[in-house]
Amino acid sequence: MVKVGIIGAGRIGKVHITSISTRVRDAVIKTVADPFMDEETAAWAKGMGVQHTTKDYEEIIRDPEIDAVLICSSTDTHSPISLEAIRAGKHVFCEKPIDHDVEKIKEVAAALEGTKVKYQVGFNRRFDHNFEAVQRAVAEGRIGRPEIIKITSRDPEPPGIDYVKVSGGMFLDMTIHDFDMARFLAGCDAEEVYVQAANLVDPKIGEAGDVDTAVITLQMENGAIAVIDNCRKAVYGYDQRAEVFGSEGMAAIGNDSQSSVQISNSDGVTGEKPLFFFLERYMDAYGKEIAAFIDAIVNDTETPLGVMDGLKPVLMGLAAKKSWEEHRPVKISEIM
Repeated sequence: MVKVGIIGAGRIGKVHITSISTRVRDAVIKTVADPFMDEETAAWAKGMGVQHTTKDYEEIIRDPEIDAVLICSSTDTHSPISLEAIRAGKHVFCEKPIDHDVEKIKEVAAALEGTKVKYQVGFNRRFDHNFEAVQRAVAEGRIGRPEIIKITSRDPEPPGIDYVKVSGGMFLDMTIHDFDMARFLAGCDAEEVYVQAANLVDPKIGEAGDVDTAVITLQMENGAIAVIDNCRKAVYGYDQRAEVFGSEGMAAIGNDSQSSVQISNSDGVTGEKPLFFFLERYMDAYGKEIAAFIDAIVNDTETPLGVMDGLKPVLMGLAAKKSWEEHRPVKISEIM
């Protein structure tokens, strides 16, 4: 049984506590740490089977019984805690991004060299049943050579402005998932990024120096062209779609909803809205990604998303930001 420590008991920390407690075999949560741990959160965690709670994450790092650490704390802590955990010989699951600074991600990669530590980055959408099916169809050659990849990713509502100010910007916070998905579906990396973006949803986002609406074009290494469209607000729900068009056909997925029922009457044909929140859409995927991490530890195999998979979407995000600022295509090699 893999003993786990979770650092961060906010929204995503609670997701992983729930996943391990209800969906993941071969793992038990020994300790959850959060500097803002209160009685209510501690009681909830213990009700989920967590053995111990604390405000000091160093207890997890120092505990010789804990085999693996899940880093679910604020982004600015991801790379420093990763380094501490690696040096303590603990396997690491780190929520995205590892860092916004490329050099700090490289420090994590260097620390892993020569160790037996398993390291996985939290890009949960790869484990969603819809995206898995599209990627499998492409990998099996069922649509021929990929030529056009389209990814639509629109949130139901924008985040609070305080979050926007510390998020690193839309490209490193929201679009980073889509950059990873473009790599996943194409089966290769991107070479060049070009962005058209605007502030159309909330003026406060623009005042904070960010955008909330964008169309991003990627030139992939295999020759395919990928197009991502993002918006911080879709009034009808959480809009998550993808399409891969190839030389021999196309694979496409639509949104998940509570049911597939359609009502046809004299007023027209109507169906249900997409699931509204990312937790509704991806809760199963969160469970599967942690199960894959634990499986890699138990069976001594590679994790499905290593440190380089954490680096490359950040490079793409930084290239996108540069493209928007300078109004030109930007090669990934410029960022490296």
